[in-house]
Amino acid sequence: MFKTNLTRQRGVSILGILLICIAIVLVAVLALKVTPAYMEYGTVKKSLMAAKDSGAKTVVDVQKAFQRNADVNGITVISGKDLEVTKEGNDIVISFAYPKKIPLFANVSILIEFSASSNNP
Repeated sequence: MFKTNLTRQRGVSILGILLICIAIVLVAVLALKVTPAYMEYGTVKKSLMAAKDSGAKTVVDVQKAFQRNADVNGITVISGKDLEVTKEGNDIVISFAYPKKIPLFANVSILIEFSASSNNP
């Protein structure tokens, strides 16, 4: 005859799959928008360290060394004049800070404030 015990179905519903897919897409869009900004920040830090290692002794020489490296690497978010150059003992310390606004969609944006210094890479 017929069984009276009906087994309950288990698994993810179509709504659950849809929500998971939306979450994955949002994370992917965020990663694709933010990754270039962090790559650019890494390039700026490398140019900062190259300017420090160039052997420049004056502020103008440090700025020129950074600007030469920035021109080669296509850095446009910061220039040599935006660097803060100080001296601690016999060591030259170069630092920078800049904000990066990344539009996501419609009127939603992310603001990231980047900063670095040559004495703590």
